[in-house]
Amino acid sequence: MRQQRFDGLDVFVAERGDALLATAVFLAGSRVAGEDLLQAGLERLMRKWHRIRGDPEGYLRRMLYHLAIDQWRGRRRRQEVLMEVDPGSRSDGTDELHLRQVLIQALAALPPRQRVVLVLRYWEELSEAEIADTLGCSAGTVKSSASRGLARLRELTATTWAPEELMSKSERRT
Repeated sequence: MRQQRFDGLDVFVAERGDALLATAVFLAGSRVAGEDLLQAGLERLMRKWHRIRGDPEGYLRRMLYHLAIDQWRGRRRRQEVLMEVDPGSRSDGTDELHLRQVLIQALAALPPRQRVVLVLRYWEELSEAEIADTLGCSAGTVKSSASRGLARLRELTATTWAPEELMSKSERRT
């Protein structure tokens, strides 16, 4: 009886686990935090597995987004700092890694809704309508959250990351 309750769960995790972990890592900001987030989501999924009809991945992803938002809200009360990156310490060939770290730190500074919307839109490549449906909000809220989030990311990364090839000519002269 117990085996039937979880039929297909192992196949689902084996097939989609890597993609789900990548999303969780991106939402949480680090590999360890992403693994914890995914584990919490899978624990909740297991409790409901026998009742889920339709797309278990959509159900789990929605749960991950909401768990991530809950964790971010908790961080407001207890500040967590990601590893600081010194732009002068990078060596040749590490610019992409540095840029990724800068973006992850900038994402961590965004409000929860903006961060989730940007992850869903640009990492998961969902449409605005799909994001609105997933988060239970209007498409207008998704658009404004994405717009504000991108603007804030530009502000946060402008002072930290400005390699010569990305700077405009007027910025190079100053």
